[in-house]
Amino acid sequence: MSEFADDAMRLTPYWWEGLELLPDKGRPLPDRAEVVVVGAGYTGLNAALQIARGGRRVLVIDAEAPGWGCSSRNGGQVSSGLKPDRARLTQRYGAERAAAILELGRESLAWTGRFIAEEGIDCAYRVCGKFHGAHSRAAFQRLLRRYGEGPELDRGEIRIVPREEQREEIGTDAYHGGLVFTRHASLDPARYLRGLLAKAQAAGASVVAPCRLEELKREAGGWRLQTSTGSLQAEEVVMATNGYSGPAQPWLRRRVIPIGSYIIATEPLAPEVMQRLMPRQRTVTDSRKVVYYYRSSPDGRRILFGGRVSHGETDAHTSGRRLHQSMTALFPELRKTRITHSWSGFVAYSFDELPHIGRHEGLHYAMGYCGSGVGLSGYLGMKLGRQVLRESDGATALDGLDFPTRPLYHGRPWFLPVAVWYHRTRDSLGF
Repeated sequence: MSEFADDAMRLTPYWWEGLELLPDKGRPLPDRAEVVVVGAGYTGLNAALQIARGGRRVLVIDAEAPGWGCSSRNGGQVSSGLKPDRARLTQRYGAERAAAILELGRESLAWTGRFIAEEGIDCAYRVCGKFHGAHSRAAFQRLLRRYGEGPELDRGEIRIVPREEQREEIGTDAYHGGLVFTRHASLDPARYLRGLLAKAQAAGASVVAPCRLEELKREAGGWRLQTSTGSLQAEEVVMATNGYSGPAQPWLRRRVIPIGSYIIATEPLAPEVMQRLMPRQRTVTDSRKVVYYYRSSPDGRRILFGGRVSHGETDAHTSGRRLHQSMTALFPELRKTRITHSWSGFVAYSFDELPHIGRHEGLHYAMGYCGSGVGLSGYLGMKLGRQVLRESDGATALDGLDFPTRPLYHGRPWFLPVAVWYHRTRDSLGF
């Protein structure tokens, strides 16, 4: 274990420094609301913003402070990423539906940038591009097969980087080439959340937090919600809980897999070190199934390094030390660099590796972003808000897709340690 990830680390997100995420404290819970949104992250607040601007009274509740979950804990990488490729999507849904789903990913990226600019949200948004490194020669060949003749290359959205040119993108020889996704972006996730919260409140959305949903029942004319601070009625309910979905809605909980993702922040580094390691200040991911993802901080002084470091869930002290080891395997000169922050958050995977949006027995939902939620969650939250308003522009290419689960799964991923071990073993062998 690394001595440079020690007990002096703050076990809270780097993004929280100097920020207050809570809305007005002590706001009472009303007896009823037209629409209740459960979850005050990117999905829920974007849905609430649309609903409030559409003229309906909307209440947002959250078990913790708004954005306390992954909306203020993520790496701040904004991508167009959908896990299944065109071939897999075509096999499942046909060529036309596959193309529409992939276009949804690109549109979510473009929409996020437009939304932040139009709303004037100060969150260090920057189109920096993403370098996606191939962890083996075989992985680089797979990337070439997937993207080497695709439309993204023709449109200039992707650039192939052979290994001999890799140092122009990143200061390591650990990869075997890779791709640059030219339109991908970065932001400060907590500042984005804070700006989004302010916009939703200014539009008329009420926010009560902390207020945990404990029970949800259908009744005449709508829903009865029992919460940790009281009971209320709602005409409609939106579930926007993603990796923090609880037992109050078992149908949804059975369809998302909460997976802990862990991040560290280094101490400030010398400018020449940052220039050597991250010369273009791109975001970075790699082709491992158990992926690493990292970037420079918005001020360009630190490296924020994330990934999955254990078969099961672990604590931030342990993950901080293990992530330090993983980081220095890529960048040996950081071996004596201290870690100032170590934290984690839960993303939500789906069994078909696609996000899902829709309505089940009258309950609206959007979730399951599979690790690409910074852009997708806000975009689908917006679309969900339009669907609640019954507006035609709320339609998406994901509407009507089956939202699968598995036998014996009830929200606790007992199979995760074996799955992580299996994929990590394959990664280590270069598959």
